[in-house]
Amino acid sequence: MDLLEYQGKQLFARHDIPVPSGRHATSVDEAVAAADDIGYPCVIKAQVKIGGRGKAGGIKVADDRHEAREHAQAILGMDIRGLEVHELWVEEASQIEAELYASVLLDRGAKKPLVMLSTHGGMDIEAVAEEDPDAIATLHVDPLLGFQDFHGRRLAFEAGVPAELVRPIGGFLRALYDVFVAEEATLVEVNPLIVTPEAGAGAAGAGRIRALDAKVTLDDNALFRHPDNAELRDPGAEDPQERMAKERGLTYVKLDGDIGILGNGAGLVMSTLDVVAQYGGRPANFLDAGGGSKAEAITQAVEVILSNEKVKAVLFNIFGGITRGDEVARGLVEAFRQVEPRVPFVVRLDGTNDEEGRRILAAAALEGVRTAATMDEAAQMVVEVAKQGAAA
Repeated sequence: MDLLEYQGKQLFARHDIPVPSGRHATSVDEAVAAADDIGYPCVIKAQVKIGGRGKAGGIKVADDRHEAREHAQAILGMDIRGLEVHELWVEEASQIEAELYASVLLDRGAKKPLVMLSTHGGMDIEAVAEEDPDAIATLHVDPLLGFQDFHGRRLAFEAGVPAELVRPIGGFLRALYDVFVAEEATLVEVNPLIVTPEAGAGAAGAGRIRALDAKVTLDDNALFRHPDNAELRDPGAEDPQERMAKERGLTYVKLDGDIGILGNGAGLVMSTLDVVAQYGGRPANFLDAGGGSKAEAITQAVEVILSNEKVKAVLFNIFGGITRGDEVARGLVEAFRQVEPRVPFVVRLDGTNDEEGRRILAAAALEGVRTAATMDEAAQMVVEVAKQGAAA
């Protein structure tokens, strides 16, 4: 679950990470009132879950009340890379001496948290990595050992941080890592992490460090342990198909293609995606109906898949263990009765009660349903019928 900037900063503040003071607003009048309370100059910032807000005109400095109202009116309702702005964050203006980049993310390949630091703050980190990879200091952290003080000093030295800021930056990275672990995040990113010119309180300039931005992604599967974070979810901002699947207890991820995919078991679904792609098809989703799928679950899964208007064909790939082929077939028959699909289906049933399942499908004579004996045959067939549907 991605958080908006202001939500990430509120989370940071709970962990004593320094952030500029600010207030949330959802209307022009609220934004102006917040700006009056914070004082001028202040910054009016669009709140959307995507980068590039500044370049799109979604971040503006207001020097007085008139400008605060003008900027709030311009930013609310703005379209930023396909997302409409409905919320604002009004923040005190910060003086900036230097900008850095800092993040902690879950490196799934290494199965460890990865801490990153760069003095090239305020830029897209992908561009920095491509143009000057040596400008980014990185460190994998042993989860059992945790982030230690010497880790922070090492990263600061390798990134080329000025000597007087090595310890403060190291301390900031440790705090950021603590947020990553305590909140069960998969990404905690600050870009830019700023150094202010004034002498701050605390040791060796620690008071000069601030998180000017906050990008936080929380692990959905851990939200039951964090009820406060779970309340931050915005159902209206979620993909409608993914929200529908979640409400029905289905594991669903929307993709960019036009071939709907359903299987029982994550490994089988992943293999199905690969085989479909191998035959030149583009999967529209990942949908794992789970082991032991009953007819009702199959009907609901069909409704979710077909709610995506891009879908030109659907592939059912079922390998029966605790999932029974006859239950899947009954579910598909019921789905055709309720939903009346207008796209072709290819069904591969194998394993428990597969013969009975195929008999049920044959007796139902569902329009547009084809059967296949193997996964390769099914994938090749669904790609062909999807291309025919796209050409029609």
